[in-house]
Amino acid sequence: MNLFYISSILIFFASLTFGLFVYVNNTKAKLNSSWFLFSSLIAFWGFSLYGVTSAKDVETAMLWQYALDVIAIFIPVLYLNFILSFLSIRKKWLIFITFIVGLFLAFLSTTPLFKIGIVNKFGFFWINPGPYYLLFPAFFIVCVLLSLAFLFNSYWKHKTDKRLRAQIRLQIIAGAIGFSGGITNFLPQFFNIFPFGNYFVLLYIFFISYSIIKYKFFDLKTAATELFAGGVVILFFFNLLTSVTLQDWLIRALLLALVSFFSILIVRGVSKEVRAREQIELLAGDLKKANDRLQFLDKQKSEFVSIASHQLRSPLTAIKGYTSMVLEGSFGFIEPKTREAVERIFQSAQNLVGIVDDLLNITRLEQGRMEYSFEKVDLSALTKEIVDSLYPNALNKKLGLTFENDNAQDYFVNADLLKIRQVVLNLVDNAIKYTKEGSVKVNVSRDSVKKIIKVMVTDSGVGITPELRTRLFEKFSRGDDVSKLHANGTGLGLYIAKQMIEAHKGSIGVNSEGEGKGSTFYIELPALN
Repeated sequence: MNLFYISSILIFFASLTFGLFVYVNNTKAKLNSSWFLFSSLIAFWGFSLYGVTSAKDVETAMLWQYALDVIAIFIPVLYLNFILSFLSIRKKWLIFITFIVGLFLAFLSTTPLFKIGIVNKFGFFWINPGPYYLLFPAFFIVCVLLSLAFLFNSYWKHKTDKRLRAQIRLQIIAGAIGFSGGITNFLPQFFNIFPFGNYFVLLYIFFISYSIIKYKFFDLKTAATELFAGGVVILFFFNLLTSVTLQDWLIRALLLALVSFFSILIVRGVSKEVRAREQIELLAGDLKKANDRLQFLDKQKSEFVSIASHQLRSPLTAIKGYTSMVLEGSFGFIEPKTREAVERIFQSAQNLVGIVDDLLNITRLEQGRMEYSFEKVDLSALTKEIVDSLYPNALNKKLGLTFENDNAQDYFVNADLLKIRQVVLNLVDNAIKYTKEGSVKVNVSRDSVKKIIKVMVTDSGVGITPELRTRLFEKFSRGDDVSKLHANGTGLGLYIAKQMIEAHKGSIGVNSEGEGKGSTFYIELPALN
C-alpha cells in the first residue's frame, strides 16, 4: 500500500469522523448539518478514489470511477452551501442553480462525452477524459471562487468582530490551499503531472480542526479531546492495515479495540466536565445578576429611607417643640390628666426622632456621606456628663448608676464630639433599658502601654448568648428577650456605633457570660499623647 492509497483512506476516516462528531454535538444547528453533508461527501470521494486507484482490473476501476465522478461533482455545491450557512447568507436560488448544474454534469459523467474510459497512469488506474470533461473543472472552479468571494466580502464587512474575522481568515486559507491543491487532481487528465490533491485536502481538514480548537468554529466544547481521540484511533486503524501475519492482525485489532474503548471513555469524561463547568458558569451568571439586582434595590431602599426620614423629621420636630412648650406652661395652665397625655405624646415623638436619626445615619453610612469633625475631646468628662444626664432614667427604674475612672493624668482623644457622644449615650441608655434590677457601672480608663482610652459599661441585665454575640453589631439585629423588654428599638444603634468607632480607628465589643448574667460593652479609642 503506497502513500497515495493511505492518504485516500485517511481522507475517508478523518472527514467522516470529523463530520459525525460535529453533527452529533448539535444536530439542530444548520451549520453543523451543512458541514456534515460536505465532509461526508469528501469522505466518500476519498474512499471512491481509493477504489479506483487500488482496483486490480479495468472493470472494477470503471465502476468506482462512476461513483467518484458523481460525488466529486457535488463537492463544490455542498462547499458553497456550507460557506453560505457559516456566513448566515440566505441565497437558496444560488444553491438551487448549482445543484441543477451538478445534476446535469452527474448525468453527463455517465456518458463517453465526459470520460472515454480508464487508463493506467503513475502505477494505478486514472480517468481518460472525454471532449466535454472540461465543463467539470470549470464548474468546480466557479463554485470555489464564489465561496471565496463571499468569505472575502464578509471579512471586510465585519471589521469589529475579531472572532468572526479570525474564523473567516482560516476558512479563506483552508479553502485556498485545500481546493487549489485539489484542482491538481484534474491535471493528470491533460498533462503528465502526479495528482497531489489528496495531501492538500488533508491540509484543509487540519485547518478546520485548528479553527474549531482556537476560534470555536462550531462552538464545540470538547473539540480538542475528540479530535485527539479520533486521530489516535485512525493511527491504530492504519497500523492494523499494515499487518502481515494473522498474529499481527489479531494483536493490532485488540489494541485498536482497547484504544477505541478508552477514547470513548475520555471523551465522555471531558464532556461531563465541560457540561458541569457550563452549569457553574450559568449559575455564576445568575448569581451576578441577582446580586446586581439586590444592590440596585438596596440603593433604592437607601434613597427612599433617606427621603422618607427627612420628610418625617420636620413634623416630628414641630410636634416635639409644641408639646415641650405646652409642658413648660407657655400656653397656660394644663390639667394633670392633660399633662400626662402630652408627656406621652412628647415621649413618643422623642422615640420617633431617635428612629429617624438612626435611619438617616444608616443612609449616610451606606452612601459614604457620613461626615466627621475631629477635635480634642476629654472622653472621661464626656462620659460623666452622659451618666449624669441619664441618672433620672436609672432612678425611675430603681437601678444603681455609677461612674468612675482610674485617675489617670488625662483622657483626651481625637474625635467627633457629637458622634462619640451618640455612641456612649447609646451604650449607657441600652444598659439601663435592658436591666430589670441591679445596677449599671460606667468606667473610663487609660492604657499607657496600648495608648488607648477605654470606656466600659457593665450591667446586671439580661445578658447575651454566644449566638447573639456574633451578630449583635449587624443591622437590625436584636435578641428575643431584648425585644420583650424594650419593643421600641430598631436594632440599628450598635451597628451605627460600630461604624462610627471604626471611623475613629477604634474598636467596640461586648463580653457576657451568657443569658441572665449581665454584659459589658466597651469602646477603645487611640489616646492623644
